[in-house]
Amino acid sequence: MAGRSLRTRLVLALVALLAVVSVAIGGLTTIALRHFLIDRLDGQLAPATAMRGGDRPGRPAFPGGGPGVPLGLPSGTVVAEITDGRVTSARTLTNSPSSADPFPDEQAVPVGEVASLADLPVDVDPRTVDLGARGDYRAVARQYWDGRVRVVAIPLSGVQETVWWMVAAQAAVAAVGLLVAGAAGALIVRATLRPLNRVAATATRVTELPLDRGEVALAVRVPAQDTDARTEVGQVGAALNRMLGHVADALAARQASETRVRQFVADASHELRTPLAAIRGYAEVARRGRDEVPADVAHALRRVESESTRMTHLVDDLLLLARLDTGRPLAVEPVDLTALVVDAVSDAHVAGPEHRWQLDLPEVAIRVPGDTARLHQVVANLLANARVHTPPGTTVTTTLSVEGDAAVLAVADGGPGVPAQLQPEMFERFARGDSSRSRAHGSTGLGLAIVAAVVEAHHGTVAVDSRPGRTVFTVRLPNPTADA
Repeated sequence: MAGRSLRTRLVLALVALLAVVSVAIGGLTTIALRHFLIDRLDGQLAPATAMRGGDRPGRPAFPGGGPGVPLGLPSGTVVAEITDGRVTSARTLTNSPSSADPFPDEQAVPVGEVASLADLPVDVDPRTVDLGARGDYRAVARQYWDGRVRVVAIPLSGVQETVWWMVAAQAAVAAVGLLVAGAAGALIVRATLRPLNRVAATATRVTELPLDRGEVALAVRVPAQDTDARTEVGQVGAALNRMLGHVADALAARQASETRVRQFVADASHELRTPLAAIRGYAEVARRGRDEVPADVAHALRRVESESTRMTHLVDDLLLLARLDTGRPLAVEPVDLTALVVDAVSDAHVAGPEHRWQLDLPEVAIRVPGDTARLHQVVANLLANARVHTPPGTTVTTTLSVEGDAAVLAVADGGPGVPAQLQPEMFERFARGDSSRSRAHGSTGLGLAIVAAVVEAHHGTVAVDSRPGRTVFTVRLPNPTADA
């Protein structure tokens, strides 16, 4: 039953229970019928064995003077005479008596066929005896006044035939009844479980909501008709509604907190840009002033200028992510991805001349709708990531193609790869595989997070496939067009 639906299990359990009850009733009925029929045979044997030899004038006797078959017994009845513990003679009815012929015909039976009748105890209740090829008989032995023992045996073939017909009829009725009960049970169970299906549908709709991010209006609830506390399904529905209420409150609190954090980041980033620019400017002016400054002071000013530049990039990245988080729409215009990729690779070649940069472009120009500056940032960040995290001399290949209804941009490198435990977190903010090296190259830890956010804002996808010796970042952007 594992893996089957509740409806199926209930119907199967119902049919199985009815089958057990049908078998039990049929078995008891059959046993009772068999006992009843055998009791009737025993009732016929009682008067037959009470007759004395010679009571039937005009009827042939056994060879040697034995009596014939008593009247009123069915066809096939065997009467045997036993002397000294063995059957000495036996006869059987060949037809049942009728009004036209009250004396049925009798026929001698070879004593070897009924030899087992000699083993019957005398003057006890009737017993069932197996006469081999003749089948089972109900027989009784009586000793008479002249010392002879007479055995009267009535065949059980009629009883067995009746019992088998009864079993067949019960099986047919039970089979039809189980089919009808199964069909009716399926309809009843389906109607009974309809409220549970509605509760499950409500839970399914909740699972399809983007609860992990953004503002979520969790207005889905179980209908009031399925929240009756008097029923088990109603209790489940009411509990689910209470749980959804708690989840909605938690989501609202989370969204309010995230909104405050985003607003703070946006405001702080915006406000920090001006003082950072001033710091960088004053440091540059002081370093390039008329009066020559000591070497250690010049070095300190260069470090102030460098760190202010790095902090400005961090602030710009944070401000961009804050804007994307708020759902601010990007500019949408036809973007020539081919030219954009060529420019980005050229810039990467200047920034990392120690690497080998390769391009694999189609013969036609590929365009997609989007924001040119943001898409350029996506390609630049992917190339910078490959440059920073691979040793000098590594080959970085940028491929652009069209697959179905998407433009596919792939940046592959032959570097050491990304550890498997870090791959699920690569597009998270401030995620670094090697923090010390990243800081040495001026990385903010937001490059791939910006890639994921910008691609998602363009309704595309980004994925990574990495192993030692090969890492591929794949970006898919929808609705491409190609120009010759």
